[in-house]
Amino acid sequence: MDSEENRNGSSEPEEKKNSFWAETWDFIRTLVISMVCVFLVAHFLVRPIRVQGNSMYPTLESESIGLANVLGVEMGDLKRFDIAIIYLPEKKEYLVKRIIGLPGETVSYQDGQLFINGEALQEPFLNQDYIAQWGDQFMSDVEPVTLGSDEYYCLGDNRPNSRDSRYYGPFAKSHIIAKGALIIWPFSEFGVKSW
Repeated sequence: MDSEENRNGSSEPEEKKNSFWAETWDFIRTLVISMVCVFLVAHFLVRPIRVQGNSMYPTLESESIGLANVLGVEMGDLKRFDIAIIYLPEKKEYLVKRIIGLPGETVSYQDGQLFINGEALQEPFLNQDYIAQWGDQFMSDVEPVTLGSDEYYCLGDNRPNSRDSRYYGPFAKSHIIAKGALIIWPFSEFGVKSW
């Protein structure tokens, strides 16, 4: 006597096999779509960042994790005092610094005072209590540097412990890949820093 399955020409193992391949294909498709979405978001909207080192202390602490704004850079929206994520392709290294000088400007420091095109400018983001710990050693003098049409002068907020434009020279706009920082870890530091 034939069973119902045999009369219909199918068997339970075949149905399970088809179900397995359907689920596998669905998983692969979902994975690929997710990877494409992550790629697009990371390259055109926001980029994950991890702060390494103390060059931006106390604004950003070492090992902080967050997101940076890629779209703002792509739209040419770089402003003085923005936090910039800089990529140095020759060193395969990422830096987190602050934009001080904009294209075409002349930047200098005298006795810890920032001058842009010869005019004194305040840096309100700097932590005055932290500066006081260093006294005159916080920021050394910088002779006037005139930036090209595509160059930015960037410094760390922790001036005594930062390798920045004083060491590397001005950064080309093509090296600035994102700006700002939405810190998500540690939770105590959660929030937007110069978006």
